[in-house]
Amino acid sequence: MIRRLLIANRGEIAFRVIRTAKRLGIETVLGASEADLNSAAAWLADHIVKVGPAPSAQSYLDVAKVIAATKLSGADALHPGYGFLSENVGLARACAEAGIAFVGPSSSSLEAMGDKLMARKVGIEAGLPVVPGGEAGDKEEARRRAQETGYPLLLKAVSGGGGKGMKRVDNESQLDGQIDLAMAEAQASFGDPRIYVERFITSGRHIEVQVLGDGVNAIHLGTRDCSIQRRFQKLVEEAPAALLPDDKRTAIEQAAVDLAKFLAYRGAGTVEFLVDAVTFDFYFLEMNARIQVEHPVTEAITGVDLIEQQLLVAAGSKLALTQEMIRPRGHAIEVRINAENWREDFQPSPGRAASAKWPAGEGIRVDTHIFNGGLVPPFYDSLAGKLIVHGNDRAEAIERLTAALSVFELEGMDSTAGLHAIIAADPRFRAGDVDTRFFGNLNNG
Repeated sequence: MIRRLLIANRGEIAFRVIRTAKRLGIETVLGASEADLNSAAAWLADHIVKVGPAPSAQSYLDVAKVIAATKLSGADALHPGYGFLSENVGLARACAEAGIAFVGPSSSSLEAMGDKLMARKVGIEAGLPVVPGGEAGDKEEARRRAQETGYPLLLKAVSGGGGKGMKRVDNESQLDGQIDLAMAEAQASFGDPRIYVERFITSGRHIEVQVLGDGVNAIHLGTRDCSIQRRFQKLVEEAPAALLPDDKRTAIEQAAVDLAKFLAYRGAGTVEFLVDAVTFDFYFLEMNARIQVEHPVTEAITGVDLIEQQLLVAAGSKLALTQEMIRPRGHAIEVRINAENWREDFQPSPGRAASAKWPAGEGIRVDTHIFNGGLVPPFYDSLAGKLIVHGNDRAEAIERLTAALSVFELEGMDSTAGLHAIIAADPRFRAGDVDTRFFGNLNNG
């Protein structure tokens, strides 16, 4: 069993991991940057160790500093949360070399899934369908790929994530300029300018499957729908995915388990698919080899603590859960409350919360690090918290979401709560008629 755990992250996910670790009797250490030494997570942790200055490149993204902090703290395990170094194979290897248990998959799984082209190759080997496309090292190759896939198409950064380096191209005249932009953004964000070309499914849904594995066995915990996105960044997540034919749902879930078994995957992971909203044909996109921001909706419908499962597997335990034990109940929805002015192109609104009044009640969960006086620093993402609602069915979950948003207050900074209230009231959303075009067609007043 893990004795002392260092959490190499910040914000709500650090707070979330600490809570489960403490419940399991694990001593917790927060590896914090200078900007987060007085955060809510620092208050909750048993110990704090400084990782580096406020800029993430000099703290949370520095493998050497994170490992040094872990050694200094005496921790025998490291949880990377999500983002930052959570899928960094260098960190996983450094942990292994230092005798520190990495709360995540093996370095071989990270390597296989950390590069979109490699993930695509492995997905094909595992028998999963993939979107037509391929790598483009230069404009000439991109033009050839475009001829094969047709328009519209997407340019994606090979090493990318979070929508960085991703560009939609609707016709040939846009191609050269968008290639330049995609490669420049990929280089700036990931230090890797490589891109690939992929057919763009005009009416597509972003469906993902939560999996757990112990290196031998693997199970799924159902689907999530993350189709409501802005510039390829998720805004709303649901579990299970609504209006999905039973045979297609079963096939998608089985494909995710097949991939996890093929990888001998350890820990929690998310297999992402693009589903044609008309035909329900599905294509493997990638696997996020870490805990996801949206994991609470899966926890809400299954009753499984995914952080606990991560910690147990990292400590060497086999999965105690079987597929037959996973019986999803009801429907859950999560909205991300960001400190942003969504009416002004989502301008970040960092600052200190003079007052934070989060909703509470039956079927309501809040994962946050912002309480009265809490600080959203300007150095990192603007996520203030996540509002998760659970109901007996989707209609009840939407009503609880609407009610919860109506009482939420955050003084001292802007937030995206008002946008989510508009989404919750949209007839298309209430009917489950969502795809990746939803936000672009939203009437936000």
